[in-house]
Amino acid sequence: MVKIRLRRVGAKKQPSYRIVVTESRSPRDGAYIEAIGFYNPRTEPETVQIQEDRALYWLSVGAQPTEAVARLLEKSGTLARFARLKAGEPLEALVAEAAA
Repeated sequence: MVKIRLRRVGAKKQPSYRIVVTESRSPRDGAYIEAIGFYNPRTEPETVQIQEDRALYWLSVGAQPTEAVARLLEKSGTLARFARLKAGEPLEALVAEAAA
């Protein structure tokens, strides 16, 4: 099963995370298929950047987000746009909306 999850990077006691698409059996910091964004909880406010088109693609082919990533996707509006994509809206329009 393919998952969208956080991969820890950064120095000891200074975590930041990459949002990656990976096989569910691979280790947390192991091999991954594609990096689609990053998350830094240490900045004020938290920094989240997601490649909207790639996230929507991976969700559409069945990748399952973990709870933490689902929270980040919900906060950025990606999950709402994914629901609209499943309802029939074109991908290009949704990506342009996210960029604006």
